[in-house]
Amino acid sequence: MKTNKLFKSVALAAISSCVAFNAAAERFILAQAYPNDHIFNFAAETFMQELKETGSDYTPQYHSGGDLGDWQSQFEQAVDGVIPMTISFGASEFDKRLDLTWLGYVADDWNSAKQIYGLKGGMLDIYNDIFADIGLHALGIVPTGFGSMAIRKGVGKVPVEFPEDTKGLKIRTVDVPVAVDRFADWGFSAVPMPYGELYTSLQLGVIDGRGFGPSIEIWQMRDVLETYILTKDYFEQGFFLVNKDWWDGLPDEERNKMQQAADKTMQVVWQKAEQIDADYLEKVKGAGIKVVSLTDAQMDKAKASIYSNEWPSMEKTVGKDIMDQVYSVSGVQK
Repeated sequence: MKTNKLFKSVALAAISSCVAFNAAAERFILAQAYPNDHIFNFAAETFMQELKETGSDYTPQYHSGGDLGDWQSQFEQAVDGVIPMTISFGASEFDKRLDLTWLGYVADDWNSAKQIYGLKGGMLDIYNDIFADIGLHALGIVPTGFGSMAIRKGVGKVPVEFPEDTKGLKIRTVDVPVAVDRFADWGFSAVPMPYGELYTSLQLGVIDGRGFGPSIEIWQMRDVLETYILTKDYFEQGFFLVNKDWWDGLPDEERNKMQQAADKTMQVVWQKAEQIDADYLEKVKGAGIKVVSLTDAQMDKAKASIYSNEWPSMEKTVGKDIMDQVYSVSGVQK
């Protein structure tokens, strides 16, 4: 809490300096917590260029790399209105319904992901109904790629039939109920674990593998992994967020210009994210990691478990109305 207060103080000071720096142009903070090679940075820089081209009187003061806190802290600061605009993941400690971001097999390839999570896909509206209750609004969904399962070196197993191949294998999951239940339903021994402990646990053999791994993270951990199984059960997504009171208080013309800039940004970002995902998958292969795709039958079996167990369970968290919308948007049949 002390750390968050410090970051809020820094952000408030930055806002004050913005006003003093140039009274002729409205300046506001745009922040994200990741380094320059992350898709969030690409999205922020693209948005700033697109906003400039609209002739907007508003100018972002950009903070990257976490100088205003990690993504959870920036999410909280956006809720509080300290940071007007941030690119962040969904922090479910503010609303458990944001666990929806972890739901399996809403999409399973980039084409379906664009149709479902893109600007006109329907999931953005669902998320904005949730965000509105905590004082936020999402201008778009920022994709970061599909997460799949990887097995560490020395295990020598390639689990592709769930649950026949999975008994006794310890797989790390994120510490979210829907994630733990997924791998347990698939027959694994699910081990919830913070990301910071993951690499060492793989290295020491504490766990046999990991779930929720996008290609870039598999490449980063390439020296401890031997097999990458493309379950594609998880689509990782961030959000281009604004504080709702700030957003609603903007002049109509300026709000329209920002939305226009955000829409153009999302078009470019989706293309970039898909290319990054593909590029890192090639790097994973080049690093000597065996990449395995599930057969259609194996994929159907994995999906059936999630649709029959995980989706009804998620309804208890988000409510029937939201889950009915997810079924409709995704095309998944009850």
